[in-house]
Amino acid sequence: MSGTLAAPVDVPSGAPARVPDPEPGDPRLARLSLNQRTVAGWSLRGAIDGCVAAGLPAIGVWREPLAEVGVDTGVGWLRDAGLRVSSLCRGGFFTSADGGARRRAHEENLRALDETAALGAPTLVLVPGGLPDGDRDLAGARARAAEAVAALAPEAAARGVRLGIEPMHPIFAADRGVVSSLRQALDIAEQLPADQVGVVVDTFHVWWEPDVLEQIARAGDRIVSYQVGDWITPLPPDALLSRGMVGDGHIDFTALTAAVAATGYVGDVEVEIFNADLWAAPGDEVVATLARRYVELVQPPLEASATQR
Repeated sequence: MSGTLAAPVDVPSGAPARVPDPEPGDPRLARLSLNQRTVAGWSLRGAIDGCVAAGLPAIGVWREPLAEVGVDTGVGWLRDAGLRVSSLCRGGFFTSADGGARRRAHEENLRALDETAALGAPTLVLVPGGLPDGDRDLAGARARAAEAVAALAPEAAARGVRLGIEPMHPIFAADRGVVSSLRQALDIAEQLPADQVGVVVDTFHVWWEPDVLEQIARAGDRIVSYQVGDWITPLPPDALLSRGMVGDGHIDFTALTAAVAATGYVGDVEVEIFNADLWAAPGDEVVATLARRYVELVQPPLEASATQR
């Protein structure tokens, strides 16, 4: 009895796939990295296996699943799988007005730097943190974030790691990220050596910024990570889970990716999506969908820029 394979379907939309599945080894996948939060239901072991099965060469590791197995075990698994670690998420959260809390945050960030170095990852992603409870001094919190980054910079250099300040969309300024724009992140980073401190360009967080293309050009070689996820509407009740699959929302990935590529950025591109519907889908379908969307929408402007250089 013969039959035909069902055509692939994108998740979480349920729409028919717009492009064929790229096969493992497809050169278009050479810079694609799976950020672990995109497949939140997978353990580190599961995410590694999923990357290998799909032919993805890199992974963005999160500290919590790494801690569950231990750094040495995780490093061994990644090495045996032949995967690059594009970044470690995350450090930061150092905006407390309490001096003791800031010291503890610094010490925790030192441990994160040690883990980044052990993984061979080039970048520790920093989420600055939000306003302390009862605090309305946004400028003060941003100043404390800048001081904390400056204190970490030489420690990162000693470990061969670069810090990546991740600006976050303004809807997260109160609880997660008082650095709300790429301009603000660069204002902090440019006070420190470029080989120690850079910025993370995450499409979800910066697409709205009126002069985002100019700020990307300004960033130049300070771009230490490029992350992609879409902005979808209507926003779900939990704004943290409001990212969409690449191509399901409102972001112009061609323009943003071309601008990042024009700076000379040649690092990995992480797909990082927080979305409850996506997390409920089978992980292998999530990875297949993001690989298709990547080769359709993100990889072409990367390739076009490389051809022009």
